[in-house]
Amino acid sequence: MPNPVVLKSNRYGIKLVLDSDMDFEELLKSIIEKFQESESFFRNARMAISFEGRELTQEEECQIVAAITEHTSIEVVCILDEDPEREEMVRQRIEEFEQAQYYREEELYEENYGNSGEFYKGTLRSGQVLDCESSIVIVGDVNPGAKVVSGGNIVVLGALKGNAFAGANGNEQSFVAALEMDPIQIRIGGVIGRSADKAATLKKRGKKKAVVVEPQVAIVKDKNIYIEPITKGLLNNL
Repeated sequence: MPNPVVLKSNRYGIKLVLDSDMDFEELLKSIIEKFQESESFFRNARMAISFEGRELTQEEECQIVAAITEHTSIEVVCILDEDPEREEMVRQRIEEFEQAQYYREEELYEENYGNSGEFYKGTLRSGQVLDCESSIVIVGDVNPGAKVVSGGNIVVLGALKGNAFAGANGNEQSFVAALEMDPIQIRIGGVIGRSADKAATLKKRGKKKAVVVEPQVAIVKDKNIYIEPITKGLLNNL
């Protein structure tokens, strides 16, 4: 057999077509190599697995599953056999599991961030108030005297120089981000940071020195608001 291990994917997982004569230990190495070659395609997948072309003992099946789990990011949720009734039952369980996972992830997202976001294009001037229940992206500036209130996150693709109130529903996991961060007041959930507090979180800006503007984000840590430069690592933790 030119290829001792052939992978055939279907809706519910992977079927392994295995060489019937190869030594099992060598076959196990070939299985690991085959899955590692396909890692980018199956990354973090949850799937059922079945075998064809070779009679395997229960112990050998378990060794194969353990090797796949150890050497890749794939999670094998079950082994399918040739019993049509049992296979159909397992397929139903997989679908129920995936559906439950999907709805749970949706619920968690809605609890933390809301299930939608809004856009506002334009500059908010002194006296204007923008109030929304979900997260908001503002394409423009928020001038001194203007205010943004959001039940989720606030992202300003411009200068934030007015007031921003994120997590108005009490969620202190929300954040405020801006291309230029110079607010009068930021509030996240029940935590407030005023302009007088900026000296504790930002470097003072000399009037005669050139200021390098960089995107920053305000988050809550230990019941205080901190404003930090936006980095890839920080975004991954938001």
